[in-house]
Amino acid sequence: MTTPLTGWARTAPTPATVVRPRTAEALAALVAKASGRGVVARGLGRSYGDAAQNAGGLVLDCTRLRHWTFDERSGLVTAGGGASLHDLMATLVPRGWFVPVSPGTRYVTVGGAIAADVHGKNHHRDSSFGAHVRSLTLVTPAGARVLAPPDPLFWATVGGMGLTGVIAEATFSCVPVETSRMRVDIERTADLDDTLDVMTRTDDRYRYTVAWIDLLARGARTGRGVLTRGDHARRGELPGHGDPLAYAPATRLAAPPWAPGGLLNPLTVRAFNEVWYRRAPRERRGLMQGIAPFFHPLDGVRGWNRMYGPRGFVQYQFAVPFGAEPTLRRIVATLSARGVVSFLTVLKRFGPGTPAPLSFPIPGWTLALDIPTGQSGLAALLRGFDEQVAEAGGRVYLAKDSRLHATTLAAMYPRLDEWRELRAAADPGGVFRSDLARRLDL
Repeated sequence: MTTPLTGWARTAPTPATVVRPRTAEALAALVAKASGRGVVARGLGRSYGDAAQNAGGLVLDCTRLRHWTFDERSGLVTAGGGASLHDLMATLVPRGWFVPVSPGTRYVTVGGAIAADVHGKNHHRDSSFGAHVRSLTLVTPAGARVLAPPDPLFWATVGGMGLTGVIAEATFSCVPVETSRMRVDIERTADLDDTLDVMTRTDDRYRYTVAWIDLLARGARTGRGVLTRGDHARRGELPGHGDPLAYAPATRLAAPPWAPGGLLNPLTVRAFNEVWYRRAPRERRGLMQGIAPFFHPLDGVRGWNRMYGPRGFVQYQFAVPFGAEPTLRRIVATLSARGVVSFLTVLKRFGPGTPAPLSFPIPGWTLALDIPTGQSGLAALLRGFDEQVAEAGGRVYLAKDSRLHATTLAAMYPRLDEWRELRAAADPGGVFRSDLARRLDL
């Protein structure tokens, strides 16, 4: 029986046979027998585009491979590829530890975090998830292999979007924390240049930083934003006598099962942006926040992706290197002038990346947008941005992509041929396939 699958953005559904192996042995047996349209692994479905879809083929739902152990002396976690960051944090935080990198949602599996080499608000300090992985067990058609740096196949798997094999297990290091609270500084910025300037001058003082950008502000206010920067609070900084490591994140709201198209439009988003900007303090220091609202505010709303309506949305995230700020300014100015609706727009600074050929982060700036589908001229507009980003030496994030062209991909990822050779050596029969791989000729 086939099941229609989409990414988190709910666009371009395709049917596949979905199997949920309970053990690594069952997983390996399924991979060994895969044929025809091939196979790809899938976790919690938070990749926005078609990376975890395989039209007409086999999809391995790995979420039952969620075993894990923790060595408190070394801070090392060994977890099944289907273990979620949500489940890990629920045990790690009360014991005084935190995952090394957290993306904008905690509902990501360990295998998915490695396959997409996810990044968070701390990339400028701590790089991406792959930088903290000590070893991984990769299941290929030839069997399981344990890989560790500097093995080239290890780095081809980090950021390799599941196309070198299935990550059955991984060991990675965690970060010690004294509390489950974050000490946060908030600051409003007047425009994009102000945002870039403040982030450049102050980001290195904080472990975690991010800027929300108002894309519908125009004129002198174009690119105005709200900077949120923070560090894990120390025990002595907390008031009261409660448990400093108490951690119980909750989903307090749920999006309706069905939302009409057009709910997020220029009128509603402009009103939201104005309220959000004015609500933020001009400058506030030392605000105490919990881990969940600081790292994962959208996880507090179950099924928030449904708010974009039945046609879904496009998640567009690009990075450009330091020195290419004119490209970033030009794209933001174009979006503002065109009145493109993006409900959530965030800007971060990237530090040094990993040696992985297909890893997305490069030293520079990254801008991520959530754009409802159906906006006039959107496809052509984004194709034009692709060209500008590639010309500037930048790239688009494959874990969020749903529309990039293969020729543009090659311009953005100069080590693509090196990655293809490593993939072909690990999977000479081309067993691992996905809709993304077909679209981008991977």
